[in-house]
Amino acid sequence: MSGPSDYQPSNPALQWIERRLPILGLMHSSFVAYPTPRNLNYWWTFGAILSFMLGMQILTGVILAMHYTPHADLAFKSVELIVRDVNYGWLLRNMHACGASMFFFAVYVHMLRGLYYGSYKEPREVLWILGVIIYLLMMATGFMGYVLPWGQMSFWGATVITNLFSAIPYFGESIVTLLWGGYSVGNPTLNRFFSLHYLLPFLIAGVVVLHVWALHVAGQNNPEGVEPKSEKDTVPFTPHATIKDMFGVACFLLLYAWFIFYMPNYLGDADNYIPANPGVTPPHIVPEWYYLPFYAILRSIPNKLAGVIGMFSAIIILCFLPWLDAAKTRSSKYRPLAKQFFWIFVAVCILLGYLGAQPPEGIYVIAGRVLTVCYFAYFLIVLPLLSRIETPRPVPNSISEAILAKGGKAVASFAIALVAAGALFLGSLQDARANEGSDKPPGNKWSFAGPFGKFDRGALQRGLKVYKEVCASCHGLSYIAFRNLAEAGGPSYSVAQVAAFASDYKIKDGPNDAGDMFERPGRPADYFPSPFPNEQAARAANGGAAPPDLSLITKARSYGRGFPWFIFDFFTQYQEQGPDYVSAVLQGFEEKVPEGVTIPEGSYYNKYFPGHAIKMPKPLSDGQVTYDDGSPATVAQYSKDVTTFLMWTAEPHMEARKRLGFQVFVFLIIFAGLMYFTKKKVWADSH
Repeated sequence: MSGPSDYQPSNPALQWIERRLPILGLMHSSFVAYPTPRNLNYWWTFGAILSFMLGMQILTGVILAMHYTPHADLAFKSVELIVRDVNYGWLLRNMHACGASMFFFAVYVHMLRGLYYGSYKEPREVLWILGVIIYLLMMATGFMGYVLPWGQMSFWGATVITNLFSAIPYFGESIVTLLWGGYSVGNPTLNRFFSLHYLLPFLIAGVVVLHVWALHVAGQNNPEGVEPKSEKDTVPFTPHATIKDMFGVACFLLLYAWFIFYMPNYLGDADNYIPANPGVTPPHIVPEWYYLPFYAILRSIPNKLAGVIGMFSAIIILCFLPWLDAAKTRSSKYRPLAKQFFWIFVAVCILLGYLGAQPPEGIYVIAGRVLTVCYFAYFLIVLPLLSRIETPRPVPNSISEAILAKGGKAVASFAIALVAAGALFLGSLQDARANEGSDKPPGNKWSFAGPFGKFDRGALQRGLKVYKEVCASCHGLSYIAFRNLAEAGGPSYSVAQVAAFASDYKIKDGPNDAGDMFERPGRPADYFPSPFPNEQAARAANGGAAPPDLSLITKARSYGRGFPWFIFDFFTQYQEQGPDYVSAVLQGFEEKVPEGVTIPEGSYYNKYFPGHAIKMPKPLSDGQVTYDDGSPATVAQYSKDVTTFLMWTAEPHMEARKRLGFQVFVFLIIFAGLMYFTKKKVWADSH
């Protein structure tokens, strides 16, 4: 629909370029004068949102790659150093990590909109197939990106998913060995995934260009499913669609910013804040939420090869949708039966997502098999059958005759379904992370909670004292430098105080001119030293259990709060499950073991620790540490103070994140308001 352009620039330099490379005319015909159906609703805005998110992911990814180290021994630490030491590194990391979820959320809305309104039908078959190819590339890119932080869930997710290819007859083992670069997931695997993760987004961008090209050749579909017949049916793309898309993008950015600045860990997994350990398997390996429906299909089929075929077929089958649905009427708006089955299909996808996060046992397996059959039946039985037996309602003769307000119910239903999907997905993830066999820690009121939360400076200083006098004998703080204690948002020590504090430590350095290692007093630039020279020494001194580094402990521990709290947590921005857990474990030691509970020799009973048996003896007792400010010298106070300090060590830039988030939200609300009123003015003469 966008043919040759008659655009002629007025500037002589631009005229010279246009005669030799008519790129300005192409841009004008494709994005300015391009005729757009005037009845497009806001579900069409997700195309612009996806373009924006692709650009954002590429931009932040390129910058992050400048600081990332793709090595199995250094990858995890390099990510943490990006967050802590690179200027606004925490912002770049949050934008990229949360952006992946926002990207998939937008693409699922985009695909469901196309499915509902029949955007895959003639003459848009190639447009639809290119979209499915983009989706497949996105899934591969997202999976490889999830592996790069090299945390526990990253490592084991890579191990499980790449092992699926071993089910392929004859070539499976060779493919797995090629992916791994050896005989197990390791450093060559990480290098391969980093290279491909960097490359694939540019391939996606290339296919997106083809996707937009195919869109402009076939023309845009619309809610009525009828082709434009006159100029009354269309409006110029700019400013009408442009300003409408800008308003939609601004609203979407509010949701995106909500996660970046206030809920950055809501969509992640606490286990990924634990460095990858091939010797320790997580109790429940769960992929990211946007893979859960296909993961459920994979696990519901008992045969490994059949499960892999089923999982990939669930995506590939979308390519054949234009021929499976032979109905002449495009839009489900005029197909009552198709509309009902569409919402049933959406419910099936949501339930599959829920099952994908549950243990593969009992009723979950049976339900997964039933829903897998329902998923494929929708494409292979329902749609072909409906195209033959359904009598659609009369379709308008033209877009200009259509009554646009009738789409409100469908839009509202769509919105409700999406909210329900998000709730179930996130709720299932929260349930999957629940600590089985342990009491749930009680909630606490933390000074750093909420959108305006700040660290209690007194609690930080008291917590540091508890750490130094109690915890430092077993646990390190390898990601915290002494200089961090004087930085904004921290314990607020002066530079002189930090230098004096650091000098109390002995730091191993060298070699000197004689080639010998030596000890020297600590400096502000040094990091907190580990109490043990290596992991083996730590295990030997602690009954075989290595005490974890505490730098990230409040992020690496979590528990499921269950329904309906995970929904409330989204709106109240409650993300303090980690601090709740750490504080509870410190106070959860009991001398008397309850009846029916067996604790191995050398372990201690803790009612909040998973399994209740913990190797660490009770670390705190009343009066153990003397506070200079007169605060109560009790276990409860010690636990709260040291947990507050450890929350700061896990995220030293938390106050800056929330402060910038407030400013961004104010800007986005004003910007969205301006876009809305501008849109109303632009469209005033078009309705």
